[in-house]
Amino acid sequence: MDGVTIHKGGKKMHIMEGFLPSPWWIIWFVLASPFIIYGIYQINKLVKQNREILPLLAVAGAYIFVLSSLKLPSVTGSCSHPTGTALGAIIFGPFVTAVLSFISLIYQALFLAHGGFTTLGANTFSMGIVGPIFGFIIYKALMKVKVNFYIAAFFAATFADWFTYVMTSIQLALAFPAAEGGFMTSFASFATVFAVTQVPLALMEGVLTALLLKYVLQVRSDILVKMKVMSKETVKEILGRGAKA
Repeated sequence: MDGVTIHKGGKKMHIMEGFLPSPWWIIWFVLASPFIIYGIYQINKLVKQNREILPLLAVAGAYIFVLSSLKLPSVTGSCSHPTGTALGAIIFGPFVTAVLSFISLIYQALFLAHGGFTTLGANTFSMGIVGPIFGFIIYKALMKVKVNFYIAAFFAATFADWFTYVMTSIQLALAFPAAEGGFMTSFASFATVFAVTQVPLALMEGVLTALLLKYVLQVRSDILVKMKVMSKETVKEILGRGAKA
């Protein structure tokens, strides 16, 4: 998933193929597996209950794939990219989003040489699990205190992106502690490299996600209500306000 990878002075967002030593790449596979398995169960259950969610499920998956495939130049020869996971987390929850991210990462490793198969567990854990979980929690917390829907979506997407990179920095720092200062020094090094580009990039992703959710709300608000993304009252309030405007 998303991560800083130091390799001969260069860094990439997904941890590259073969970069993580044993047992770390195995550990992250083990930790990610329960989320993916339960996510598959949830998807099967949701599809059986309502096949109308399939197009929206495809949109969420495509959004993750496209945004996380982008590689934008960063500092010191590195690159950054958004994650796109908050959309799926807000609509379907973090477990379903873990599966969508896992599938996207497989395709990226296979066809784009972005990430890798041995690091698939680590990349999924950071981008597809940690990021969506925090995005989902932030969205639910803000909606509970009646923050504007679009503002809640913006912050959910922004923090989902940031927490992804914090997690990746942790993964890399655990695998490659600094000779002096150990884990904390290594973590600070990894996290600092991407802060310059990832902070504004996450803010832009927040805006884009809020705009996409605005479109979904306008065309398929019924699904958002069924998925308990928002209540009927909230939908009426938002759409009513938009009509008056």
